Amino acid sequence: MKVPYSYSLLFLILVIVQASFIILCAADPTDGFTLVPLTDKNIALQKPFNKPLTSRYSDDDGVRRFWVYTNDKPFKRDTETRPRTEVRIKGLDYSSGIWQFEGHGYVPKGTSGVTIMQIHGASKGATTLQLRIYNGDMKYYKFNVVETNLYDRWFRLNVIHNVDEGHVTVFIDGVQKFKVKDQGPGDLYFKCGVYAAPAGSSNYMESRWKNIKIYKK
Repeated sequence: MKVPYSYSLLFLILVIVQASFIILCAADPTDGFTLVPLTDKNIALQKPFNKPLTSRYSDDDGVRRFWVYTNDKPFKRDTETRPRTEVRIKGLDYSSGIWQFEGHGYVPKGTSGVTIMQIHGASKGATTLQLRIYNGDMKYYKFNVVETNLYDRWFRLNVIHNVDEGHVTVFIDGVQKFKVKDQGPGDLYFKCGVYAAPAGSSNYMESRWKNIKIYKK
């Protein structure tokens, strides 16, 4: 039996309305969290120890730009770590609870082999999480692919660290993309910017960040 055109149109409209309702009602990563006020005392910048800050960092109308070269010096003399220009969110007690980093990031084409966001601190090793860019794709360290095709566009990144239960969840543009066990307790805090990977980093590395926020529940 042929379905009348008016019924088919009505059914299509109902499907569109229902889909729109689901999208609008989808939970946001920050739902249930409380915004943690940040001051200048919570912001610490790291850059190659022999370079002035302005040669590797800028803040223009709320857009923080970080860049570094693969042959730059580390952030202090008495370390053999790779070069970096990063902002560290300090002065908060991350030892318990559920914490969340939020920021809008941008990575220009050509930047590769670089950590753009991390959770410092672990029971073994230096970090609980590193999100690296390799040829436009975001990876968990050099392993699992978290998201693809991130070059030359702004994306919203939310990272939730449930310290009490020991796991980390990553969202891109409000959609959950990855979940992993953490690395145990340590000197925990969030960082973002550019930190050259142990191998395979491009000569020039850059990321930009805006609307950096911290939440807790």
